[in-house]
Amino acid sequence: MTINEKQDELIDDFAFFDDWMAKYEYIIQLGKDLPLIDDQYKKDEYLIKGCQSKVWLHADHLDGKVVFSADSDAIITKGLVALMVRVLSNHTPEEIANSELYFIDQIGLKEHLSPTRANGLLSMVKQMKLYALALSST
Repeated sequence: MTINEKQDELIDDFAFFDDWMAKYEYIIQLGKDLPLIDDQYKKDEYLIKGCQSKVWLHADHLDGKVVFSADSDAIITKGLVALMVRVLSNHTPEEIANSELYFIDQIGLKEHLSPTRANGLLSMVKQMKLYALALSST
């Protein structure tokens, strides 16, 4: 699936829920389903700056594609990073760097997250794109 197809799928998934409590529960479940990050990457050098919670992000470059792994010490934030991993992982660095992440607005995340969580989400996007840019030159 392309990045846009994954975004469209998430938009459809979120459309099934009638209220934001159900959407938050879905985000939490995505976080619970996120594969565990290897403990070697739960170090300060892998922390995303700009997040109030601790969010660790690692990127591998495998067969020309970027594969992200992540974790957080906060349950909602872990769900948010799981959304980002789901959309951006397993794509080329160029696809990630050039992607326009419209699903964040379309599912209503920006207006339903606290300002600190919304800033953290933007920091996640920025870091993932920076990893992609760095890997595109390798």
